[in-house]
Amino acid sequence: MTQDLPEMDFQRFWKRLQQTGLNAYEARSYLVLIGHPRFKALELAARAHVPRQKIYEVLDSLVEKGFAQVVQEKTKLFSAIDPTLAIQAYLARRAQNLQRELSEQARLAGSLVDDLNTAYSEGQGGRGTLDFLRIVSEPGQTASQYRQMLAEARQEYLEFSRPPYAVDPLDEQLVRQTAARGVRCRLLYESGSLDAEHRRHLRQQQSAGIQVRETESLPLKLALFDGHKGLIALLDPVITKPTWTSLLFAHPGLGEAMRGLFEERWRRADENR
Repeated sequence: MTQDLPEMDFQRFWKRLQQTGLNAYEARSYLVLIGHPRFKALELAARAHVPRQKIYEVLDSLVEKGFAQVVQEKTKLFSAIDPTLAIQAYLARRAQNLQRELSEQARLAGSLVDDLNTAYSEGQGGRGTLDFLRIVSEPGQTASQYRQMLAEARQEYLEFSRPPYAVDPLDEQLVRQTAARGVRCRLLYESGSLDAEHRRHLRQQQSAGIQVRETESLPLKLALFDGHKGLIALLDPVITKPTWTSLLFAHPGLGEAMRGLFEERWRRADENR
């Protein structure tokens, strides 16, 4: 028994199959195959409104992706694979391929970063007198710089922490690794930003030797490493969506000033406990 899908269902499934990863011709051909036991290629082309010169390419692709199979009789026929098997297996293969592709890109990117850093250092050699300051507004770059400085810390890591986060130190495994190698870590949090999940992470951090205190409010976001370098993040006062602009610095005087501010707020939080 054969049955074509109603037009409304056909259009809906056609769009959803394309969202899954099939192209328009592949999706139409598969939907026609679903309603029939088997088709010759040119018969399918007519029913699925696929150009005759394209139908063999489309069918080969459907077979390769696991949506169709070849039934060899007197002439070559094609039939649909059960959607439960076809779609799940196809998505699993896509996930594996994407993971391999991302792994290869990460490997190539690591080598590229090393090579470009050499050229960048040489090209930036004469930037001027403000080399110790840099403004970053992109959250991903801020997070990358934060992780790099945290990994390089040798004695002390201090932080004023409040949302929104580029990297949430309560979730950051690198903070625990930093404490484990003997770096003194102290985090001061706005109490209103700590939900139940944050408080669970907070207890884990404290059990790892990280000192954590809470305060009612903080004037800015601050991460200070070894007393002389770090980042200051200021909330943009103009736009309505909360975004931060970060100032990265490597300056002993500025570091001393920020450490003094931290110690004053840390002491005040202790008095209010």
